[in-house]
Parts: sequence; C-alpha cells; structure tokens
Amino acid sequence: MIKVKASSENLILALDGMDKFEVFNLINQLPKLRWVKVGLELFLSAGPEVVTNLKDQGLKVFLDLKFHDIPKTMACACKQAAKTGAELITVHACAGIDALKEANDAAVQGASEIGGRPPTLLAVTVLTSWNAQRLASELAINQPLEKRVELLAQIAIDSGIGGCVCSPLEVRALRNLSSDSFELVTPGIRSKGFDLGDQSRVMTPTEAINAGASRIVIGRPITNASNVIDAFNSFCKELENIN
Repeated sequence: MIKVKASSENLILALDGMDKFEVFNLINQLPKLRWVKVGLELFLSAGPEVVTNLKDQGLKVFLDLKFHDIPKTMACACKQAAKTGAELITVHACAGIDALKEANDAAVQGASEIGGRPPTLLAVTVLTSWNAQRLASELAINQPLEKRVELLAQIAIDSGIGGCVCSPLEVRALRNLSSDSFELVTPGIRSKGFDLGDQSRVMTPTEAINAGASRIVIGRPITNASNVIDAFNSFCKELENIN
C-alpha cells in the first residue's frame, strides 16, 4: 500500500442537518476546507443547484445519494448526478455488478455531455449505523459483518467502479483486496471520547488513515461543536501529524 501524507484534502465535511444558508455561512468560515458531502436532506431541500453553488466556491463535492434500483434506473440517475459536476457519487453495492457497470458507464456519459471529468462512483457496503446483531435480527443475514462487507466490496471491484464506502473497521481488509487507486471513503469518524450518536463502527482519523482510508467523512463532531473553526482545524492538524 502506498502511504500518502494526509491533509485537509483527505477530510470530507458532511453538510448534514443544515439548510442552504447555514451551509454557506459555515464554509465561509473554513478557508482550508476542500471537500464537502451533500446528502439526501440538503440535496432535496436546496435542489441540485447546491452542488453547482458549492463548486463555484472552489469545493469538491461528495454527492451521497446512495442510489439503489434496477440497472436502467440507476444508470439514468447516475447520468443526471454526474451532470452536477460532483466528483464522488454513491450507489449501493447490493444493487449488483450489472447495475454498477451500467451506472458507471452512464456517469461517464453524463460528465462528457457537460465537458466535465467523470465522477468516481463509490459503492456503499454496510452502513456504519449497523452491527452484526441487527443484520441477523432484522434482515436475517447471519454472515459475519466483516465478511458481508468484503463480499459487497468485491462486487464493486468486479464491476470496475472506483471505490467503496465502508466503516473504518473494514478498511484494512478492503485495502488488501483492492488496488492503491481504489477509493476507500470512511464515515464513522470520531475523536476519542466523542459521543457515538447513531454510529456503531467507528475509529479516530489517525486510525482510519493508517488503516488505508483514502478519505474520511466527518460531520457532527465539527458542525455541532461549540467552536466549529477550532474543531475543523483540530481535525486538520491531526491529519497533518499522521506519520
């Protein structure tokens, strides 16, 4: 595995739980910010143009809409999502190889129609809010959680898309399965002692990057902090100090 020195380029700020005004007020306070995540709530409240507005501010966008449907529908959705200019777009790995291949081809086409670079599709494996007990009791999936994640990641690898979303606990195993260029993006990032909230499988930024994560997603530990600027800068400093 090629080790790349971490920096603010590896940190994606999740813009969850905020309206458009709050989002732009926040990003104007963070000049070192490079990446933001737009999820379903913000995308639906502010509209697709929020991605364009963020890119006009010089930011890179992780569009986290988690598409999961039949191949044709996923392809059409990813084609339109690519036209927003987002650099990263999520789909669900459990949609299967055919759906992921068609979605990827359509995303390339959508980006070409606006003269942009193709986005990287990221396949969601198992959400970080799930644990093995819930998988077994609610979905009747008795496979060990880490093996379930590896199975879904292999679907993504075999489909030819560019990466996966997984919890930091599975990063090391997935890095061993994939190439250095395969993006492994990890939510579930918390500082030691921070309330886990609805997350079950978490690590610190240092632990996740050292395990092989390409980028980490951090939301509430920054956006809900009493001093957002200090919280963001603290995470950036931690990344810059990783050996």
